[in-house]
Amino acid sequence: MGGVSAAESVARVPHEPKQDRSRATRQRLLAAAVACLAEYGWAGSTVSVVAERAGVSRGAAQHHFPTREDLFTAAVEYVAEERSTALRALFPEGAADRRVVVAALVGLYTGPLFRAALHLWVAASDEEQLRARVTELEARVGRESHRIAVDLLGADESRPGVRETVQGLLDMARGLGLANLLTDDGVRRERVVAQWGVIVDEALG
Repeated sequence: MGGVSAAESVARVPHEPKQDRSRATRQRLLAAAVACLAEYGWAGSTVSVVAERAGVSRGAAQHHFPTREDLFTAAVEYVAEERSTALRALFPEGAADRRVVVAALVGLYTGPLFRAALHLWVAASDEEQLRARVTELEARVGRESHRIAVDLLGADESRPGVRETVQGLLDMARGLGLANLLTDDGVRRERVVAQWGVIVDEALG
């Protein structure tokens, strides 16, 4: 009495694996969307192209993300969060050398995520509906990047100029990432990053 019947038990078994499959499909779509955006830009990154790259049907893609804008804003946000998590994991107890932290922060802006985000920003400048969502996303990611930088650098923002120093570092990193889109800027970037490491360490005391 009051127990679960055998039929009910059998009916419930597939639910968890189905949820797992759904989660895996969503993550494949997000990763494929970022890769396509970085490789083909906004114009070439249709839902069909992303679905094919992810190995799922267009219908399955639209089940998870009803609109193209839903798919790409979610993709950039997802990978931004993953990279923030990965960056924190590099220095779980903080880094002894701030110059290493500076180099790691610059790395946030020189990979596929930055290229994908840039394409999204360009598209948002012409797409009014997309613009509001991307602006909100960029503001949120920017705040998170700033918090990570402050934590990892051990910066005391109550001191005059410290907040501006950290923000200047992130702005510089963004500029280096932009330059890296056009040419392999690795050699020059290493020298700039090394000098900024010295500057930030001296400024933060």
